[in-house]
Amino acid sequence: MKDKYVSPLSERYASKEMQYIFSPDMKFKTWRKLWIALAETEKELGLSENGNPVITDEQIEELKAFANDINYDVAKKREKLVRHDVMSHVYAYGKQCPAAAGIIHLGATSCYVGDNTDVIIMTEAMKLVRKKLLNVINELSKFAMEYKDLPTLAFTHFQPAQPTTVGKRATLWMEELMLDLSDLDYMISQQKLLGCKGTTGTQASFLELFNGDHETVRKIDGMIAEKMGFDDCYPVSGQTYSRKVDTRVLNVLSGIAQSAHKFSNDIRLLQHLKEIEEPFEKNQIGSSAMAYKRNPMRSERIASLANYVMVDALNPAIVAATQWFERTLDDSANKRISVPEAFLAIDGILDLYLNVVDGLVVYDKVIYQRFMKEIPFMATENIMMDAVKRGGDRQELHEKIREHSMAAGMVVKKEGKENDLVDRIANDPAFGMTKEMIQEVLDPKNFVGRAPEQTEEFVNEVVKPVLDANSALLGLTAEINV
Repeated sequence: MKDKYVSPLSERYASKEMQYIFSPDMKFKTWRKLWIALAETEKELGLSENGNPVITDEQIEELKAFANDINYDVAKKREKLVRHDVMSHVYAYGKQCPAAAGIIHLGATSCYVGDNTDVIIMTEAMKLVRKKLLNVINELSKFAMEYKDLPTLAFTHFQPAQPTTVGKRATLWMEELMLDLSDLDYMISQQKLLGCKGTTGTQASFLELFNGDHETVRKIDGMIAEKMGFDDCYPVSGQTYSRKVDTRVLNVLSGIAQSAHKFSNDIRLLQHLKEIEEPFEKNQIGSSAMAYKRNPMRSERIASLANYVMVDALNPAIVAATQWFERTLDDSANKRISVPEAFLAIDGILDLYLNVVDGLVVYDKVIYQRFMKEIPFMATENIMMDAVKRGGDRQELHEKIREHSMAAGMVVKKEGKENDLVDRIANDPAFGMTKEMIQEVLDPKNFVGRAPEQTEEFVNEVVKPVLDANSALLGLTAEINV
């Protein structure tokens, strides 16, 4: 296939599992399962002609015998002739099942197999996304607990701010993923099949098949849903399920992409600060020109794919907004690209996310050094309060702290020297404090507030119950192709 375009989502990013979910094999085998479910339902509801059953057990058994044995060559050749994918596969299935050929797709329109299959595939894809999302959250929870007590500078506006801990920062990444998990669970629970509603959603063809028996026709959707493993079908539709369903699903994927992008930004900034690095393999090349470089390529790839998913979520929104009445076909080409590629991309993102978290390298000494360069400025209020307790005048000390801080700041910024604020205060008799006394005040653990406790509480009370309930899904490792 060197002479044809192949999507990088398949070649480089998405897993085999996600690729199979959107494969032709999954699609057309699902079509055949739906045709079997329809035939079974029609038989069970007593479809007959002149007192004789229209569909027999033998026909259904014939259909089942070839459910997974798709004659693709016949279907492909037929589609070139008739330009219709569904009727080509009806024809191909009929060639394998001559006794049942006349009852395949009986009363249905193309969207019976097309739309129901799309819902089934999206649901399976969301379940795989859910599994990977849970594994990322699980790895983050381990990281958070391991580093819950490690103080680090926090940043607002990327300027040094009141300290936090490395573990507490990880809870911020986790919290966003927990919100995404909640949205994903809701969407999975909301999935319904189109059912079998006919060309404009009125089930007119089935009413004719069953001689105007409304009660019998009303049972069709529920029976098909049950056979396909769903609780329900949408109660009303045109020829298709509302394209707003695709919008809702891709909005959830967009939310996951947003969370992953934020995480990747933080890791890239931390790697610049040399505080935390993503995994870097023994033989990995960081730059073709600068051999010493360790570029955060996994995090950059997360950001790049996340941008794609967030923008891709506009596609179903535009499609849903511009549908006409009961059905137009201007959704088809867009839908068959935008929906699968959103899932393939988010699959790649979560594999990367899991790989990065699983191999994060924390440089605690660098974190401590940066902390100690900045903490004297942040600790001035604490130092001043201790000095007041020893009999100092608050107003006088406040002014002196301000002057010493400004002078120390100039030493750092203009002369490129170390922060000497502690020495300045220790040498000022107004404070009555030795350097050792001041160093005690500067212990990093004095400035992180409830960060360690918040981390423990969040992991144990919010995250762990969800992970415990889904323990059978945990234990994934991610393989990165390039």
